[in-house]
Amino acid sequence: MNVLDRIVGATRDEVARRRHAMPLQRLEALLGERPEARPFQEALTRPGLSLIAEHKRRSPSAGLIRQGATVVEVVQAYERGCAAALSILTEPFHFGGSLDDLREARAATSLPVLRKDFIVDPYQLYESAAAGADAILLIVAALEFDDLAELYREARDLDLDVLVEVHDEEELETALEVDADVLGINNRDLADFSVDIERTYDLLSDVPAGKTVVSESGFSSREELEALDRVGVDAVLVGETLMRAPDVEAACRMLAAGHGDFE
Repeated sequence: MNVLDRIVGATRDEVARRRHAMPLQRLEALLGERPEARPFQEALTRPGLSLIAEHKRRSPSAGLIRQGATVVEVVQAYERGCAAALSILTEPFHFGGSLDDLREARAATSLPVLRKDFIVDPYQLYESAAAGADAILLIVAALEFDDLAELYREARDLDLDVLVEVHDEEELETALEVDADVLGINNRDLADFSVDIERTYDLLSDVPAGKTVVSESGFSSREELEALDRVGVDAVLVGETLMRAPDVEAACRMLAAGHGDFE
């Protein structure tokens, strides 16, 4: 069993537990108090390459990333550093996140917020909306086609933007079959967590015009981001580089709009 399979299995068990603690009917009732949506996709299509700055407590490959920093401190530094949107990792067992992290981030900034998690059940869509997410992540590798299509449709019905993540040509074809508007090309292999940023360039030529493209994982310099901008990528998602930076705001500002390599 690879890392992705283990995480998906743990997620299904955790969703069953949370559904018992908070029935879907109660979640649906909370949607009436949902804050006004912030347009996630629109934030990615402004002129130039948009930066999605990620709050990430730890990872299976890197361990603990930034000890002692609060969600509020990090995301407010991202906003001051000119990030276009936030990604909040909410998976608890392997990444140390929670929906409370998302709620704190949403309350502390004016930026649109992506819930980055392993979404495998419609229940999680209602959780996301009730917690204030503006968008959710769907990972093609984690889902059967019918489940992907159903989750995509239901998320859009809940007025959630959807970042559909792919890793290879077959997964890209699947994402296009469900007519995903925002495509995330993850340079990280979720089977072994290795990273190859050439994956974005290899797949980009197969993306039809009119789609919003996000490149994810493996970037640490403005030079790399400028290369993405030149080939037509709309946005880049950066987490670990920013979370490890001595000055989070300065690192974010450099990647969002500055020049030179991050140190």
